[in-house]
Amino acid sequence: MPENYVVYTDSACDIAPDTLKEWGVLYEELTFKFDDEPDKEYKNYGLPSKEFYSRMRQGRIAKTSAVNVSAFKEGFEPILKEGKDILYIGFSSGLSTTVNSAKVAADELKTVYPERKIICVDTLAASAGFGLLLYLTLQEVKKGATMEEAAKFCEDNKLKLCHWFTVDDLVYLKRGGRVSGAAAFIGGMLGIKPVLHVDNDGHLINMFKVRGRKTSLDAMADKYGELALNKGEGDTVFVSHGDCIEDVEYLGSVLKERYGVGFTYIADVGPVIGAHSGPGTMALFFLGKER
Repeated sequence: MPENYVVYTDSACDIAPDTLKEWGVLYEELTFKFDDEPDKEYKNYGLPSKEFYSRMRQGRIAKTSAVNVSAFKEGFEPILKEGKDILYIGFSSGLSTTVNSAKVAADELKTVYPERKIICVDTLAASAGFGLLLYLTLQEVKKGATMEEAAKFCEDNKLKLCHWFTVDDLVYLKRGGRVSGAAAFIGGMLGIKPVLHVDNDGHLINMFKVRGRKTSLDAMADKYGELALNKGEGDTVFVSHGDCIEDVEYLGSVLKERYGVGFTYIADVGPVIGAHSGPGTMALFFLGKER
């Protein structure tokens, strides 16, 4: 990593803590609570995904919280004191106030450390899509990019970051207002699966519906074939899942057979994202011609 600046992120990228450490990236954690444990707060990486989804399948409901300004100030300040600058690459402002908290913290710290720089990039991305943009930016850092050059790369490519995903049960999207109660009920009865993406404003958008789980996974593979910039062997493709590794294996086999591409990184959909999408979430991420 560079000697004069630090790359910082947050746990909504769904990249495992050990991997972030290996990449040399510092991070803040979003948090969540279960409704039946209102006094117990968990960090996003504080509960194994399998355990989290097991609790969700038992009917437990989780509510999530963004990173606040004070947490960012506490995380950023020691770095500034060392004489280093900070490139923060953060969770979509269309889904969380986290990146705005980082910007407020940066503005406040600049008055104390006027000689230091903090650049905050709103990825308008989520889960391992956000993680993929972080990874690609780090490849530029490894090549010797300055902080400004790395930030520009991230900004220039974020609207090419394709997120295509599906969920197993519409009830979780219903709770978040993404589908109506009637649509969730009828969809559950008929085996209807939505295929969604994250748009240019960083919001979840329901694109179309198909019948059956495998059809939804095939539709995601279709989107890769339609949109991928570097389609085929050697492309950088991330996938994330909510405790449904068999579906990862199926989608991987389809992509390999059709396009000769494999997954570069397989992530768990962490609790903070999974609280809104539910167990059985499957998401595919790659650079495309457009989102």
